Amino acid sequence: MAHYRRVGDVPPKRHTQHRRDGGGEGEPRLYYEELMGEEGFSSDSSLLYHREIPSAIVDSQAWDVPDASTTPNHPLKPRHLKLHELFPKETWAETDVVTGRRVILGNNDVRLSYVVSAADSPLYRNATGDEIVYVESGTATVETVFGRLSAREGDYVVIPASTTHRWLPTGDQPLRAYVIEASGHVAPPKRYLSRYGQFLEHSPYCERDLHGPDEPLQMEGTDVEVLVKHRGSRGVTGTRMTYARHPFDVVGWDGCLYPFTFSIHDFEPITGRVHQPPPAHQVFEGRNFVVCNFVPRKVDYHPLSIPVPYYHSNVDSDEVMFYCGGDYEARKGSGIGQGSVSLHPGGFAHGPQPGAYERSVGVDFFDELAVMVDTFHPLELGEGGLACEDGDYAWTWAGRRS
Repeated sequence: MAHYRRVGDVPPKRHTQHRRDGGGEGEPRLYYEELMGEEGFSSDSSLLYHREIPSAIVDSQAWDVPDASTTPNHPLKPRHLKLHELFPKETWAETDVVTGRRVILGNNDVRLSYVVSAADSPLYRNATGDEIVYVESGTATVETVFGRLSAREGDYVVIPASTTHRWLPTGDQPLRAYVIEASGHVAPPKRYLSRYGQFLEHSPYCERDLHGPDEPLQMEGTDVEVLVKHRGSRGVTGTRMTYARHPFDVVGWDGCLYPFTFSIHDFEPITGRVHQPPPAHQVFEGRNFVVCNFVPRKVDYHPLSIPVPYYHSNVDSDEVMFYCGGDYEARKGSGIGQGSVSLHPGGFAHGPQPGAYERSVGVDFFDELAVMVDTFHPLELGEGGLACEDGDYAWTWAGRRS
């Protein structure tokens, strides 16, 4: 994210004295500068100015992170996961977005989770990688060390690694969130950017569509607990860190690294005379995976076009589709609906359900909304995925359902 922002009170020159007004007797106290950056001082970063020392902790205890274990997709077959079955209504009030999420699919590069939440989350920091949280429905305030974000239906909330934050659902309905958790960093596709990082004219979105915090967030408190997910010698582990002062004490920051929201409804689809391949719908990329949007759009306008996707084999990737709005033409008859996830693994040729190919001829508009994740290493099934699988899906192309 190479789009510069400046929020709150920062000095005119970086790494120089920045003093608060007043201070009583003697010299006014200095603010404490924190550099938050990626790739060891060699990539995007921001400078935050704290009232108190940001590394002052008074306790550190082990935290058992939510179950992230996975089971291989073997024997190989396509899967249909019904996410709306995972969280009964009676669980919403006590479930939060951080500790309540359930892993549905994952590998060493990315984990996909789902959660339905009406409870405030604890303060949380994911030090293993960036998170992209897609809001299927509901609203929330996301409080971060950079400031507040407002999230609503259709928003991606992109949270850089090691950003201390918490989720506060708002409104009358629970927050339904689809979590894409990377083991590294995520960014817009390189082909959308100039060599200096500006979005180019052919990009389906631009800087105006990205919404970061507008003002600092300052809170008081002592002995404040933060849940930290981090790397360990045996994989991902967790720690409860207790800070002497509240970490939300930043008076200002500037730079190119910060959390932001981006609405799927601001994505401008790229269309053509014949069917466009998935890279035309790409919105983000991470290490060994990509994220794409399928949004309402005019479709192929060649007089002999077939608008639904052609059958295709994922030679180098697993394909995951989260169906979150509209009417997905190619999947009619499969059992897939709102809140469904399909997994089409490498080594399996997939495409439209029987009859969809023919029905699409002459159609000029698709009213559909879906988030796709393609991975370049095999995905395994998490505990949540196993709990909500439709066992008949693999046989639906052959017209067989129990």
